[in-house]
Amino acid sequence: MKIVVVNCGSSSLKFQLIETGPEQIAADSDRCLARGSVERIGGQALIHFEAEGLPPTKGVAPIRDHRQAVERITQWFLSESKLLGSAAEIAGVGHRVVHGGERFQKSVVLTEEVIGEIEDCIPLAPLHNPANLKGIRATQELLGSAVPQVAVFDTAFHATMRPATFLYGVPYSMYRRHQIRRYGFHGTSHRYIAYRYRMLQGLDKQKVNIISLHLGNGSSACAIKGGVSVNTSMGMTPVEGLLMGTRCGDLDPSVVEILMQNEGLNVQEVDSMLNKQSGLLGISGLTGDMRDLLFERHENQDRRACLAIEMFCQRARRYIGAYLADMGGADAVVFTGGIGQNAAEVRAEICADMEWFGIQLDPDVNRQTHGQSSNCISVPGTRLPVYVIPTNEEMLIARDTARAILQG
Repeated sequence: MKIVVVNCGSSSLKFQLIETGPEQIAADSDRCLARGSVERIGGQALIHFEAEGLPPTKGVAPIRDHRQAVERITQWFLSESKLLGSAAEIAGVGHRVVHGGERFQKSVVLTEEVIGEIEDCIPLAPLHNPANLKGIRATQELLGSAVPQVAVFDTAFHATMRPATFLYGVPYSMYRRHQIRRYGFHGTSHRYIAYRYRMLQGLDKQKVNIISLHLGNGSSACAIKGGVSVNTSMGMTPVEGLLMGTRCGDLDPSVVEILMQNEGLNVQEVDSMLNKQSGLLGISGLTGDMRDLLFERHENQDRRACLAIEMFCQRARRYIGAYLADMGGADAVVFTGGIGQNAAEVRAEICADMEWFGIQLDPDVNRQTHGQSSNCISVPGTRLPVYVIPTNEEMLIARDTARAILQG
């Protein structure tokens, strides 16, 4: 089965074409045939497509809306890349949907009723769900009802959290009336890491007890016990938890009122500050990109770049300790995401001085592990091994899509 995986932003569309199905899933032999993106939709869009055995296609073209972006991608499949003989070869489309609320605890085939319920979740994810819905509508219009579409929810993996974990300490009536609670995000990534760790170790799902750290521009930690999520750092929105590229992470809620009073800001302006102007960017005053901050620390000894990195690492270390206590211990800590997979220096700083926890990295192995390499980066025989496992959310979305279609 050839599945198109779509990850839609407000002005962008990222995709992969993945060959999967029951046999490939059983043999762990799914193949990514092509991938790419259309950025800056609504004007002169930046286009980047690549496929097996072909040179990358890069360019600029006027792309009016998401439907036109999907049309451009489909034309490339059919003509330039020749990956498809016809659009009918697309067995299904899997869409990343950020927020499924309490309604969606697994991936589902999209119907008008399901789309309506995703729309009902917009107040919970006003920046993300509308963009995801654009991709769904655009693909439906272009490919028609003959091609089944599936929604895969970021929040679904965390539906196993207990009320004592997901509830906030506000009046219970606020949860009943407005669904104010912790949902968690990056669920597809954390679920993939739990699966890949299980495959590497030859374990049954119930034997997977790990702490997964998805570190990137958006970052989150997840406590996975018995193969399911029992706690995660992001909350009702993706702004809670770890320090991130432009998000503040954990914050005293009274800071919002203080900012409004002292800076003369309204609620929307404060929300924009906490989501887009804080985190590594806000602390350093330079950038939210960890690569640039590490360069500034080494080359210029920039004080605020150093501070931003230190805060990032300290917050991650804090969550490791908290989740070890929460879980009654774990069998491994796993790093993933753009920073987690590539920044050996950050991994070393997060794990520094944690020998008493049983964590001790092998400096050489850690330094040599980056990109798509899976590796145990701790000293052999340590009580709490540390791994780097590259995430692959798209592959999991493609698998969920194939399963949902075959199950009807």
